[in-house]
Amino acid sequence: MRLLVGYLATPSGEDGLDLGIRLARTVGAQLDIVIVLPPDRVLPGMVPIGGYEEILSEQADVWLARAAARVPEGITTTTHVCFNESFAQGLISEAQRLEAELIVVGAAGDGLVGRHTIGSVTGELLHSSTVPLALAPRGLRDSTVEQVREVTLAIGTGPGDGLALDTSVLASRAAGTSLRLVSLVALDPIFDSMRGGDDSIRDRAHTHAKLMLDAAKAVLPEEFPVTSTITDGATIEDAVNKLEWHDGDMIVVGSSRLAPPRRLFLGSTAAKMLRVLEVPMIVIPRPDIDSDTAEPDAQEGGSQP
Repeated sequence: MRLLVGYLATPSGEDGLDLGIRLARTVGAQLDIVIVLPPDRVLPGMVPIGGYEEILSEQADVWLARAAARVPEGITTTTHVCFNESFAQGLISEAQRLEAELIVVGAAGDGLVGRHTIGSVTGELLHSSTVPLALAPRGLRDSTVEQVREVTLAIGTGPGDGLALDTSVLASRAAGTSLRLVSLVALDPIFDSMRGGDDSIRDRAHTHAKLMLDAAKAVLPEEFPVTSTITDGATIEDAVNKLEWHDGDMIVVGSSRLAPPRRLFLGSTAAKMLRVLEVPMIVIPRPDIDSDTAEPDAQEGGSQP
Protein backbone atom coordinates (compact mmCIF):
# COMPACT_ATOMS: atom_id res chain seq x y z
CA MET A 1 0.00 0.00 0.00
CA ARG A 2 1.29 3.45 -0.95
CA LEU A 3 0.33 6.79 0.59
CA LEU A 4 1.21 10.00 -1.23
CA VAL A 5 1.97 13.12 0.82
CA GLY A 6 1.62 16.41 -1.03
CA TYR A 7 4.44 18.33 0.60
CA LEU A 8 5.27 21.99 1.02
CA ALA A 9 8.11 23.34 3.17
CA THR A 10 5.57 25.12 5.37
CA PRO A 11 3.88 24.41 8.72
CA SER A 12 0.84 22.99 6.92
CA GLY A 13 3.19 20.81 4.88
CA GLU A 14 4.59 19.43 8.13
CA ASP A 15 1.01 18.74 9.31
CA GLY A 16 0.35 16.68 6.18
CA LEU A 17 3.66 14.85 6.44
CA ASP A 18 3.08 13.90 10.08
CA LEU A 19 -0.41 12.65 9.27
CA GLY A 20 1.06 10.58 6.44
CA ILE A 21 3.60 9.12 8.88
CA ARG A 22 0.85 8.30 11.39
CA LEU A 23 -1.29 6.58 8.76
CA ALA A 24 1.67 4.71 7.22
CA ARG A 25 2.70 3.42 10.64
CA THR A 26 -0.88 2.34 11.37
CA VAL A 27 -1.53 0.41 8.16
CA GLY A 28 2.06 -0.58 7.29
CA ALA A 29 2.19 1.49 4.11
CA GLN A 30 4.96 3.03 2.03
CA LEU A 31 5.23 6.83 1.89
CA ASP A 32 5.73 8.80 -1.32
CA ILE A 33 6.52 12.44 -0.55
CA VAL A 34 5.81 14.68 -3.53
CA ILE A 35 6.55 18.33 -4.30
CA VAL A 36 4.81 19.87 -7.30
CA LEU A 37 6.62 22.78 -8.95
CA PRO A 38 5.39 25.16 -11.64
CA PRO A 39 6.89 24.51 -15.09
CA ASP A 40 9.27 26.94 -16.74
CA ARG A 41 7.49 29.71 -18.59
CA VAL A 42 8.90 32.01 -21.25
CA LEU A 43 6.90 35.13 -22.01
CA PRO A 44 6.70 36.35 -25.62
CA GLY A 45 9.59 38.67 -26.49
CA MET A 46 11.73 37.49 -23.57
CA VAL A 47 14.95 35.54 -23.87
CA PRO A 48 14.81 32.34 -21.74
CA ILE A 49 17.29 32.42 -18.90
CA GLY A 50 17.57 28.66 -18.74
CA GLY A 51 18.07 26.40 -15.75
CA TYR A 52 14.82 27.53 -14.08
CA GLU A 53 13.46 24.04 -13.50
CA GLU A 54 16.90 22.78 -12.53
CA ILE A 55 17.28 25.46 -9.85
CA LEU A 56 13.81 24.77 -8.48
CA SER A 57 14.43 21.03 -8.52
CA GLU A 58 17.64 21.44 -6.55
CA GLN A 59 15.82 23.46 -3.89
CA ALA A 60 12.95 20.94 -3.87
CA ASP A 61 15.45 18.13 -3.34
CA VAL A 62 16.72 19.95 -0.24
CA TRP A 63 13.18 20.31 1.12
CA LEU A 64 12.38 16.69 0.34
CA ALA A 65 15.56 15.47 2.03
CA ARG A 66 14.54 17.33 5.19
CA ALA A 67 11.03 15.87 4.96
CA ALA A 68 12.33 12.33 4.48
CA ALA A 69 14.61 12.78 7.49
CA ARG A 70 11.49 13.31 9.63
CA VAL A 71 10.14 9.87 8.73
CA PRO A 72 10.95 7.25 11.39
CA GLU A 73 12.90 4.13 10.56
CA GLY A 74 10.78 1.22 9.44
CA ILE A 75 8.66 3.22 6.96
CA THR A 76 9.79 2.88 3.35
CA THR A 77 9.97 6.39 1.92
CA THR A 78 10.51 7.72 -1.59
CA THR A 79 10.62 11.37 -2.67
CA HIS A 80 9.47 12.82 -5.98
CA VAL A 81 9.52 16.15 -7.81
CA CYS A 82 7.06 16.82 -10.61
CA PHE A 83 6.09 19.87 -12.66
CA ASN A 84 2.53 20.94 -13.24
CA GLU A 85 0.62 24.20 -13.61
CA SER A 86 -1.71 23.02 -10.83
CA PHE A 87 -0.39 21.70 -7.52
CA ALA A 88 -3.59 19.69 -7.05
CA GLN A 89 -3.57 18.18 -10.54
CA GLY A 90 0.12 17.38 -10.14
CA LEU A 91 -0.65 15.40 -6.99
CA ILE A 92 -3.53 13.57 -8.66
CA SER A 93 -1.35 12.65 -11.66
CA GLU A 94 1.46 11.42 -9.41
CA ALA A 95 -0.97 9.41 -7.29
CA GLN A 96 -2.28 7.71 -10.42
CA ARG A 97 1.23 7.07 -11.75
CA LEU A 98 2.44 5.62 -8.45
CA GLU A 99 -0.88 3.79 -7.85
CA ALA A 100 -1.15 5.44 -4.45
CA GLU A 101 -4.30 4.63 -2.49
CA LEU A 102 -4.48 7.90 -0.58
CA ILE A 103 -3.38 11.53 -0.99
CA VAL A 104 -2.47 13.28 2.27
CA VAL A 105 -2.23 17.06 2.60
CA GLY A 106 -2.16 19.62 5.39
CA ALA A 107 -4.66 22.39 5.98
CA ALA A 108 -3.85 25.52 4.01
CA GLY A 109 -4.11 29.16 5.00
CA ASP A 110 -4.66 30.74 8.38
CA GLY A 111 -6.93 29.19 10.97
CA LEU A 112 -7.30 28.23 14.58
CA VAL A 113 -5.00 25.50 15.82
CA GLY A 114 -6.80 22.17 15.56
CA ARG A 115 -9.16 23.36 12.82
CA HIS A 116 -9.23 22.76 9.08
CA THR A 117 -9.11 25.64 6.61
CA ILE A 118 -9.80 24.95 2.95
CA GLY A 119 -7.24 26.64 0.72
CA SER A 120 -7.24 26.70 -3.07
CA VAL A 121 -5.21 23.48 -3.44
CA THR A 122 -7.29 21.56 -0.92
CA GLY A 123 -10.50 22.91 -2.44
CA GLU A 124 -9.47 21.73 -5.90
CA LEU A 125 -8.54 18.29 -4.56
CA LEU A 126 -11.86 18.03 -2.72
CA HIS A 127 -13.75 18.56 -5.96
CA SER A 128 -11.63 16.70 -8.50
CA SER A 129 -9.46 13.98 -6.98
CA THR A 130 -9.97 10.43 -8.16
CA VAL A 131 -8.05 9.18 -5.11
CA PRO A 132 -9.23 9.28 -1.46
CA LEU A 133 -7.99 12.40 0.30
CA ALA A 134 -6.79 12.77 3.91
CA LEU A 135 -6.78 16.25 5.42
CA ALA A 136 -4.57 17.09 8.39
CA PRO A 137 -5.90 19.79 10.75
CA ARG A 138 -3.69 22.75 11.46
CA GLY A 139 -1.23 21.99 14.26
CA LEU A 140 -1.20 18.19 13.89
CA ARG A 141 2.60 18.38 13.65
CA ASP A 142 2.66 19.15 17.39
CA SER A 143 0.93 15.87 18.29
CA THR A 144 2.95 13.07 19.89
CA VAL A 145 0.47 10.34 18.89
CA GLU A 146 2.13 7.79 16.63
CA GLN A 147 -0.82 5.72 15.38
CA VAL A 148 -4.54 6.10 14.75
CA ARG A 149 -6.44 5.73 18.04
CA GLU A 150 -10.01 5.35 16.76
CA VAL A 151 -11.82 5.56 13.42
CA THR A 152 -15.18 7.33 13.17
CA LEU A 153 -17.45 7.00 10.14
CA ALA A 154 -20.07 9.68 9.48
CA ILE A 155 -23.09 7.82 8.14
CA GLY A 156 -25.17 9.54 5.47
CA THR A 157 -27.12 8.57 2.37
CA GLY A 158 -24.56 9.46 -0.27
CA PRO A 159 -23.42 7.04 -2.98
CA GLY A 160 -19.92 6.86 -1.53
CA ASP A 161 -21.03 5.52 1.85
CA GLY A 162 -20.38 1.88 0.94
CA LEU A 163 -16.76 2.58 0.04
CA ALA A 164 -16.42 4.81 3.11
CA LEU A 165 -17.63 1.94 5.29
CA ASP A 166 -15.17 -0.51 3.68
CA THR A 167 -12.33 1.97 4.18
CA SER A 168 -13.28 2.52 7.82
CA VAL A 169 -13.36 -1.21 8.50
CA LEU A 170 -9.89 -1.69 6.99
CA ALA A 171 -8.50 1.26 8.95
CA SER A 172 -10.05 0.04 12.21
CA ARG A 173 -8.62 -3.43 11.72
CA ALA A 174 -5.18 -2.03 10.99
CA ALA A 175 -5.34 0.20 14.06
CA GLY A 176 -6.67 -2.64 16.22
CA THR A 177 -9.59 -0.53 17.42
CA SER A 178 -13.36 -0.57 17.26
CA LEU A 179 -15.24 1.47 14.66
CA ARG A 180 -17.49 4.31 15.78
CA LEU A 181 -20.49 5.06 13.57
CA VAL A 182 -22.08 8.49 13.98
CA SER A 183 -25.14 10.09 12.47
CA LEU A 184 -25.37 13.86 12.76
CA VAL A 185 -28.77 15.54 12.91
CA ALA A 186 -29.20 19.29 12.45
CA LEU A 187 -32.36 20.61 14.12
CA ASP A 188 -32.87 24.19 12.99
CA PRO A 189 -35.07 25.63 15.78
CA ILE A 190 -36.54 28.40 13.59
CA PHE A 191 -37.31 26.14 10.63
CA ASP A 192 -38.66 23.38 12.82
CA SER A 193 -40.91 25.72 14.81
CA MET A 194 -42.48 26.91 11.54
CA ARG A 195 -43.37 23.31 10.75
CA GLY A 196 -44.67 22.72 14.24
CA GLY A 197 -44.00 19.90 16.69
CA ASP A 198 -40.31 20.26 17.54
CA ASP A 199 -40.32 16.99 19.48
CA SER A 200 -42.00 15.00 16.72
CA ILE A 201 -39.58 16.33 14.11
CA ARG A 202 -36.65 15.48 16.36
CA ASP A 203 -38.07 11.99 16.93
CA ARG A 204 -38.51 11.39 13.20
CA ALA A 205 -35.01 12.61 12.47
CA HIS A 206 -33.56 10.32 15.15
CA THR A 207 -35.61 7.38 13.89
CA HIS A 208 -34.30 7.90 10.37
CA ALA A 209 -30.73 8.25 11.65
CA LYS A 210 -31.08 5.02 13.65
CA LEU A 211 -32.28 3.20 10.54
CA MET A 212 -29.16 4.34 8.66
CA LEU A 213 -26.90 3.26 11.51
CA ASP A 214 -28.59 -0.14 11.76
CA ALA A 215 -28.26 -0.63 7.99
CA ALA A 216 -24.53 0.11 8.19
CA LYS A 217 -24.01 -2.26 11.13
CA ALA A 218 -25.90 -5.00 9.31
CA VAL A 219 -23.28 -5.22 6.56
CA LEU A 220 -20.27 -5.22 8.88
CA PRO A 221 -18.26 -8.44 9.28
CA GLU A 222 -19.63 -10.74 11.95
CA GLU A 223 -18.54 -9.80 15.48
CA PHE A 224 -16.72 -6.71 14.22
CA PRO A 225 -16.28 -4.30 17.15
CA VAL A 226 -18.50 -1.28 16.55
CA THR A 227 -20.27 1.45 18.49
CA SER A 228 -22.87 3.88 17.19
CA THR A 229 -24.27 7.20 18.27
CA ILE A 230 -26.74 9.82 17.07
CA THR A 231 -25.88 13.42 17.87
CA ASP A 232 -28.06 16.43 17.19
CA GLY A 233 -27.69 20.16 17.47
CA ALA A 234 -29.05 23.41 16.13
CA THR A 235 -26.46 23.07 13.35
CA ILE A 236 -24.15 20.37 12.05
CA GLU A 237 -21.27 22.22 13.69
CA ASP A 238 -23.07 22.02 17.05
CA ALA A 239 -23.65 18.29 16.60
CA VAL A 240 -19.97 17.66 15.75
CA ASN A 241 -18.85 19.62 18.80
CA LYS A 242 -20.96 17.38 21.05
CA LEU A 243 -18.95 14.33 20.01
CA GLU A 244 -15.97 13.32 22.13
CA TRP A 245 -12.66 13.43 20.28
CA HIS A 246 -9.16 12.35 21.29
CA ASP A 247 -5.73 12.99 19.83
CA GLY A 248 -5.14 10.24 17.29
CA ASP A 249 -8.78 9.93 16.17
CA MET A 250 -9.86 10.39 12.57
CA ILE A 251 -13.16 10.57 10.69
CA VAL A 252 -14.15 9.13 7.31
CA VAL A 253 -16.88 10.56 5.06
CA GLY A 254 -18.20 9.63 1.63
CA SER A 255 -18.49 12.06 -1.27
CA SER A 256 -21.67 13.93 -2.06
CA ARG A 257 -24.19 12.45 -4.47
CA LEU A 258 -23.25 15.39 -6.72
CA ALA A 259 -19.81 13.86 -7.32
CA PRO A 260 -19.09 12.40 -10.76
CA PRO A 261 -18.20 8.67 -10.70
CA ARG A 262 -14.74 7.96 -9.22
CA ARG A 263 -14.28 11.55 -8.06
CA LEU A 264 -14.46 13.48 -4.84
CA PHE A 265 -17.03 16.13 -4.12
CA LEU A 266 -17.31 17.45 -0.58
CA GLY A 267 -20.96 17.77 0.39
CA SER A 268 -22.35 20.71 2.34
CA THR A 269 -22.65 18.71 5.57
CA ALA A 270 -19.07 17.43 5.40
CA ALA A 271 -17.85 20.97 4.63
CA LYS A 272 -19.58 22.21 7.78
CA MET A 273 -18.02 19.37 9.78
CA LEU A 274 -14.60 20.32 8.44
CA ARG A 275 -14.88 23.83 9.90
CA VAL A 276 -14.93 22.60 13.49
CA LEU A 277 -13.20 19.20 13.44
CA GLU A 278 -10.01 18.86 15.44
CA VAL A 279 -9.08 15.50 13.91
CA PRO A 280 -8.04 14.38 10.41
CA MET A 281 -10.76 13.74 7.84
CA ILE A 282 -10.59 11.21 5.01
CA VAL A 283 -12.94 11.80 2.06
CA ILE A 284 -13.78 8.85 -0.20
CA PRO A 285 -14.63 9.29 -3.93
CA ARG A 286 -17.96 8.28 -5.35
CA PRO A 287 -17.86 4.71 -6.71
CA ASP A 288 -17.93 3.84 -10.41
CA ILE A 289 -21.55 2.78 -10.59
CA ASP A 290 -24.30 3.38 -8.08
CA SER A 291 -26.07 0.19 -7.20
CA ASP A 292 -29.10 2.29 -6.46
CA THR A 293 -29.49 5.40 -8.57
CA ALA A 294 -32.52 6.63 -6.68
CA GLU A 295 -31.70 9.29 -4.13
CA PRO A 296 -33.05 8.57 -0.64
CA ASP A 297 -35.26 11.20 0.92
CA ALA A 298 -33.40 13.48 3.30
CA GLN A 299 -34.42 13.06 6.91
CA GLU A 300 -36.58 15.80 8.31
CA GLY A 301 -34.56 18.10 10.47
CA GLY A 302 -31.44 16.14 9.56
CA SER A 303 -28.56 16.20 7.17
CA GLN A 304 -26.02 13.91 5.58
CA PRO A 305 -22.31 14.20 4.69
